[in-house]
Amino acid sequence: MQGQDDKGRAADLVVQRLAQKIQTGELPDGQPLPPERNLMEEFGISRTVVREAVVALSNKGLIEARPRHRPVVRKPGFDAAFDALESIVTHLLHEPGGVRNLFDTRIIIEAALVREAAKNATKEDIVALKEALAANEAAIHDSDAFYETDIGFHKVLYSIPRNPVLPAINKAYTNWLGPQWSQMPRLPDRNRANYESHREIYDAILMRDPDAAEAALRTHLKNAWEQVRKTFGEL
Repeated sequence: MQGQDDKGRAADLVVQRLAQKIQTGELPDGQPLPPERNLMEEFGISRTVVREAVVALSNKGLIEARPRHRPVVRKPGFDAAFDALESIVTHLLHEPGGVRNLFDTRIIIEAALVREAAKNATKEDIVALKEALAANEAAIHDSDAFYETDIGFHKVLYSIPRNPVLPAINKAYTNWLGPQWSQMPRLPDRNRANYESHREIYDAILMRDPDAAEAALRTHLKNAWEQVRKTFGEL
């Protein structure tokens, strides 16, 4: 009879072998894992060990496990890496100061991003920012749409450096902070103030002024945090 340590070692071996197959493409991205019975036969293990291995692979972001469906392979990437942190970050956000700490890291990153944009944004980047800003303005009186276009404006900033880590970071911030932001009261006056902040950031980038762009960004996010604080108190 296998002891718990033996089961753990067996599961670790299966995880290692399956992770290698995913990384080499032998198990292609988007395809389901082989059925449990096949894995049991291939590795000479029990159903319990298979399920332990599946949980471990899911925690590593290498598969997507869904109820009543076979787990699906996920190609290793930055999105998967940040998704794997979600349960940890969700726990940390419930700690005193957790939301504020995460939001502060966003300020640091976006301050650097707007400086980068002011110095190096291409014509295509400027057009993308302008279009995102126009969509944001058009949505001022539709708060749900305004929330989405607000996210869209900031998303462009993360795309400008052409670094694949940054869009994944933006997606993670959106997912992690979304539960708090989605509960914020949204009124046309507040939406307009946020739009004007976006316009100031855009104008500074257009004028190729990194200092003004950073100052506008920091003021915008400082005001955004104040709105959060007034709604929820200290987080």
